[in-house]
Parts: sequence; structure tokens; C-alpha cells
Amino acid sequence: MSDLYQSKPEHKFTFGLWTVGSTGRDPFGGPVRESKTPVELVHLLAEVGAYGVNFHDNDLVPIDATPTERERIVKDFKKALKETGLVVPMATTNLFFDPAFKDGAFTSNDPRVRAYALQKTMNAMDLGVELGAKIYVFWGGREGTETDASKDPVTAIQRTREAVNFLCEYAIHQGYKLKFALEAKANEPRGDMYNATTGHMLAFIATLDHPEMVGVNPEVAHEQMAGLNFTHAVAQALDADKLFHIDLNDQAFGRYDQDFRFGAVNLKSAFFLVKLLEEHGYLGSRHFDAHAYRTEDYEGVKDFARGCMRTYLILKEKARQWKQDKEIQALLDEVNSDRDEVSPLLGIYSLEKANNLKARTFDRKALGARGLSYERLDQLTVELLLGVR
Repeated sequence: MSDLYQSKPEHKFTFGLWTVGSTGRDPFGGPVRESKTPVELVHLLAEVGAYGVNFHDNDLVPIDATPTERERIVKDFKKALKETGLVVPMATTNLFFDPAFKDGAFTSNDPRVRAYALQKTMNAMDLGVELGAKIYVFWGGREGTETDASKDPVTAIQRTREAVNFLCEYAIHQGYKLKFALEAKANEPRGDMYNATTGHMLAFIATLDHPEMVGVNPEVAHEQMAGLNFTHAVAQALDADKLFHIDLNDQAFGRYDQDFRFGAVNLKSAFFLVKLLEEHGYLGSRHFDAHAYRTEDYEGVKDFARGCMRTYLILKEKARQWKQDKEIQALLDEVNSDRDEVSPLLGIYSLEKANNLKARTFDRKALGARGLSYERLDQLTVELLLGVR
């Protein structure tokens, strides 16, 4: 492989234990790969050139582990991190797998479940911080309904706010330098999900007691499976200074949550996403929340992981070429050629600007008749991606 597309620590490429550790099981078939221990997965990620490893609490420590077992597991995991140089940038809590959470965690109608969810999350935060995590992600996998007869949605939102406020206060009291990142998903696994998109999450964050501590962790598949433009969601988060973490994978519209290798389905969409992240100076991890095909053995899992990182770097180079392509940039300049003429009348309001705008005559027909060359611009972008420019 070209050194240009070889992952390095400064790229901050990370994977979850649940990603490279997936055994390929799905609703219609059992495992096709044997399980690997967290220590084995750390060494696998080091072999493929990853920067870090992330985990749900029970990816590392089984939910029914004894204190002695927990101590041994964490000790062995720390040893593997030290041996490989991998870091833990992010941690999260599994509040969706166990039957106790079948009606949600923070939004459950049962106060005992909500209390258990808080307890489990505080313990998981302790573990994450112990291992160096600076970002803590919340994905409410069961926070929703199959029937709205079961819950008042306003109450559900209030319960979620109460839980996030509680956990922010816990982090402050413990002296943890954590930032929280909320992850939305429009579909699955409940019939209907609360706070279903990144936009929902951004609006919700503004209602919290400590909004400065809380941002978002948007995921490609979670928005694309609902037919939304993921790049636009990420742009909104960047503009709000709330992009604390990001999950990269790929997804065909209208399908189940496929979690394909990054760039495996929508190359042009992946290109514009990478271009956005790089041009707007996103400094966080590039986390691949994806899985190898069920057809693969662990050599195939390594191919999958290398492919995610390599595709990102190829698209990063394509974004650089796009900005330096004279024909593409000339088209963009032409499209924006009139901007200086009226720009003094735009921007921050003043009475003088308002009066000048009201007095100005615009040639409406000429504005509507002007061609913008977007077909040509898009074709040049496609040709660049296909390697013929």
C-alpha cells in the first residue's frame, strides 16, 4: 500500500471492541467467527494500524462478572494497551441488550429500571475514565416505543433530560473531564425512537443544565437509513460546535442497520463528508462503527479495518485535489461571481442596509434565467473520484 494511505496515529482512527469483535451473527444465522477476547482485539487493531479502541462497558467486562473477574479483565486490558500503544478515547454503556431494558433505560416506565440505568452508567463512566476516555457516548437503543399508548412522549423527553443532567452532575462531582456525546438513530431497534436525528439531539442539548458538556455523536448509517443527508447533519453539529465524536460506516437507504465498511456504498457521500471534516478542522477521533461482512474470517476482518482507514485517507487526498482542481475552482468562482457586488448589503442588520435593500432594483428574470453549471461541477467531481482527472 502507498504510504500516502497508510494510517498513522495523528489520523486518530479508532474502532470499537464490538466492531472488529463481531462474530457475524445476525437475526437469521449464528456466529461465523469465534469470539476473541478484548486483549486479542487490541492486538488485532494494533496490527492493522489503528490509533485507539473504544468499548461499551460489557464489551470489556461481562454484565455478570464478579469484582475479582473485573479486576483481572481490566488489568489484562491495560497491559495490552501499554504493549500496543493504543489509547481509549471514548467509552459508552450498553443500555439496550439486557432484557431489563426492553422498555428503555432512561425512558422506562419502571423507576427501578431508570435507577439501574443510572447506576450502570456511573459504574461504566468510572471504568471509562480509569482507562483514559475523554468522550462518553450515549446511544439510547431502546429509548422509544412500539405503541404510543405506552408512554407520554413529553414525559419520556423529561426523563431523558433528568438522567443526562444527573450524570453531568456526577461527572462534575467526581472531577471527571468528560464530554458527553448523544447519538441519534431514526430507525431500530424500537418501532419508533425518541430524539431520532442529530437535529433532535441538538435541540435537546439546549434544554440541559450543562449544555456546554454535551454534544453529539452522529453516525452515517443512522441518518442515511432514513434517507437523510448525513453531511448536512454533521455540518449542523460543526456549526453549533457540538461535534464531539463521529461514527463512520456506510448504509443503503431503506435497509436495516447495515454498518458496512466506510465508503462501501455511497462513495460520493463519503467524499463530501471527509471533505467537510477536513476543511472545517474536526479534531476528534474518526471512529469506525462498522462490521466486516458475515462472509469473512478474521483475516477478512483485518481487511475490513484496513479498508475503512484507507478509504478515508484516499478521500482526504481527493478532497485536497478537488480544492486544487483549476476547472472545478473556476466554476465555483463563476457561480459566486456576483457576491462582492451585494455583499455590503448582507450580514448583520442595520437600518441603512435595510433601506438600501428595499430601494434596490433586482432583475428577477435574469436571476431565474442564469445557469449555474452544477451538472458540470458534479460531473467533474465524479471524474475526480473515478481517477480520470
